Amino acid sequence: MASNAAETLIGAAVLAVAAGFLYYASQSAGFSTGSGQYPLTAKFRSVEGLNVGSDVRLAGVKIGTLTDISLDPETYQAVARISVDSEIKIPDDADIRVASDGLLGGAFLEITAGGSPFYLEPGDEILLTQGSVNLITLLMKFVGNSNE
Repeated sequence: MASNAAETLIGAAVLAVAAGFLYYASQSAGFSTGSGQYPLTAKFRSVEGLNVGSDVRLAGVKIGTLTDISLDPETYQAVARISVDSEIKIPDDADIRVASDGLLGGAFLEITAGGSPFYLEPGDEILLTQGSVNLITLLMKFVGNSNE
């Protein structure tokens, strides 16, 4: 009888640890947007290198996460949905771009705040965007123009 109680306690502890791990994983990957965040969208020419869960940074500080990437079938642009911490108010003239942590680093979204006294509301779209730059294409243009 004592071994059944011990097995039950160990099983309950394993389930509690598993639930805690799933909660942590969903929070860090940006799958659940709690009340402490609000959604924004942005359309890009290219989001190459970005993945769901990538950081959204302002002045180098993580302020949110990328929650979804889809394709707009009418404009053929990538639609990025992000969640931003509710304490951070983004001016409506801010711009967002795909940036990288160096040549071999991962990509993230970088927001540059504008000077407008008006702020984006939950669900608004950031209109000023800059997509990712393909390094190989850039190098080929440089090498191709060196013969002139």
